Amino acid sequence: MTIKQLSVFLENKTGRINEVVRTLGANGINMHAFSMAETADFGILRLIVSDVEKAVEVLRAHDFAVMSTDVVCLSCENEPGSLAVILEYLAKEQIFIEYMYAFAQDSKAHVVIKPNDLKRCMEVLEAHQCHILVQGEL
Repeated sequence: MTIKQLSVFLENKTGRINEVVRTLGANGINMHAFSMAETADFGILRLIVSDVEKAVEVLRAHDFAVMSTDVVCLSCENEPGSLAVILEYLAKEQIFIEYMYAFAQDSKAHVVIKPNDLKRCMEVLEAHQCHILVQGEL
């Protein structure tokens, strides 16, 4: 099962991230995870949120460029080497990871992966009994 991730494109300008966060908060939308990447001209704020449809609606209403993407979120033990084992499964099957980010909650680490082949990635993870999270589990 995949989850929806939002990508918000922001010009590199002080306070722009604050505007996104403030807009989401004012509309009762919780951020479960996020990652910020930048280029010379703009940044990409990637978010996993509590209400994807509402977040897209309110961000677009505030003139943010936002898109929704399917990603895989898996859970593994939050201990040295756990993620390496899982990434090896994917590498052996020639699954390229476009980007990923992670966050930990107690004894578990949750990893968001954007692979080049979403369907095949899911098949490999399921074949190795990896715990794949659904939107409501975050």
